[in-house]
Amino acid sequence: MSDREELPVAVDAEALLALADGHHARTTRALGTREAGGHLVKMYALEALGRAVTERDEAVALRIAGAHLELGRARGSLGLAVLIVHAGGDGDYVLVSSWIEGYMTDLAVFVGPAGQPERLRPGRVGLAPCVWEAAVLAHERDAFTRHVLDGSGRVADRLAAWGADVMEGDVR
Repeated sequence: MSDREELPVAVDAEALLALADGHHARTTRALGTREAGGHLVKMYALEALGRAVTERDEAVALRIAGAHLELGRARGSLGLAVLIVHAGGDGDYVLVSSWIEGYMTDLAVFVGPAGQPERLRPGRVGLAPCVWEAAVLAHERDAFTRHVLDGSGRVADRLAAWGADVMEGDVR
C-alpha cells in the first residue's frame, strides 16, 4: 500500500512532503523594546534565507504597529505588545500581537511584497502566523506567563524581566 492509500482522503501527502523539503531555519533577532500607540512593544526581526530586515523595515513596522495599537484600549489591551518584522521568502509580513483582557491576545497581520514596506496592508481575514512566526509568539507567551503573570514584585520589575527575555538565533 502506498502512503496515499493509508492516509485519510483529506491529507495531501505530496503537499506536506513539498513543505518538509523546503523547510529551513530562519534567523530571529531581538530589536529591543519601544513605545508605540500607547503600548510597550517588544520587537523582533525574522529573516528568511537571503533576506534581511532593514532599519527602514523596522521604522515602517513600528509606525504600522503604533497606528494599530492606538485603538488597543477599545479592544481591551493591557498595554503590552509583540511586533514581528518578517522578511519572508515570499514577501514581507508584520505581526502585531497584544495582550488583552481575559488572558487573550489580539493579533493583526500585515502583508506586502518583498522589500517594499510602504506597500504593507492588512492581511486577509483568517490569516494566522506561519511556523516561524508562531515559534516567536510561543516564546513570548511563555515569557509573558513567566515574568508578568507568575512573576513577583513591582510591575516595573516584571516588565523589565519580560523585556529582557528574548528569543534569538535560528528558529525552525
